[in-house]
Amino acid sequence: MERVKLNDTLEFSRLIYGMWRLGDDTDTSAAHVERKIQVCLDQGITTFDQADIYGGYAAEAVLGGALKANPALREHMEIVTKCDIVAPMGRYAGARVKHYDTSQAHIERSVETSLAEMGIEAIDLLLIHRPDPMMDHHETGAALDDLVASGKVKNIGVSNFRPWDWDLLQSAMSNKLVTNQIEISLKEIAPFTNGDLAFHQRLGTKLMAWSPLGGGSLISEGGQLGEVMDEIAGASGVDRSAVAVAFLLAHPAKLLPVMGTNNVDRIAKISDALKVNLDREAWYRLYEAALGHEVP
Repeated sequence: MERVKLNDTLEFSRLIYGMWRLGDDTDTSAAHVERKIQVCLDQGITTFDQADIYGGYAAEAVLGGALKANPALREHMEIVTKCDIVAPMGRYAGARVKHYDTSQAHIERSVETSLAEMGIEAIDLLLIHRPDPMMDHHETGAALDDLVASGKVKNIGVSNFRPWDWDLLQSAMSNKLVTNQIEISLKEIAPFTNGDLAFHQRLGTKLMAWSPLGGGSLISEGGQLGEVMDEIAGASGVDRSAVAVAFLLAHPAKLLPVMGTNNVDRIAKISDALKVNLDREAWYRLYEAALGHEVP
């Protein structure tokens, strides 16, 4: 599995296992979660993506059950988690409205809770999950810098930020933001042309791509896009999902797809995307099918 450097001290596996559905599985035992982790590690997938809100604020604890049962797993993993979404459920059941909180107090509490839930000493990468219209960038930036200085968080990034959101937060930080996790797929192709991808390519930022299968819709996609995916999949001896992920892997920006499933057999096939080699014309066939018309 290819390794990608996000900065001088942080390396991720090119493919990332997303744990947003971890708490939804019928089996959340430590042994079953460890099995999923091991199937990833066997493929060279060492990076695991979490968030405090996943599973109604329960998924981090599910992961923590496996890590506490077998602490040696942690040595082979890079753990990403996120904070700032406050939804009226779980530990925030008393919230009157869903909102974002990038205050210093909230970020610090979230990190302490994440560390305790997962049973780890440090978070490899902390992301601000959503842009907060109420963000005081000086307060938020200082809080994030302080967490890095404390050793509780090793690196900072963001998720779903537009270029101006990134610039605002970065302007108030001494540590460099290392990534932005955005939605990008054959069902969400706007970032290729709306400036999001270009902005980060100029900076040399490696982007994480969430929902690379379009929320699963690409698996059953019909029409021209489905036909093109099937043709490429058949020629490569893989399924559609591998083609959809290969579409992202082929881009020179070195996108890092975040793949999430609870099915162990499907987890074992995540790396099938590496078997698909798309030349420029094959990439554009998929892109045009996603557009619904040829490029101008």
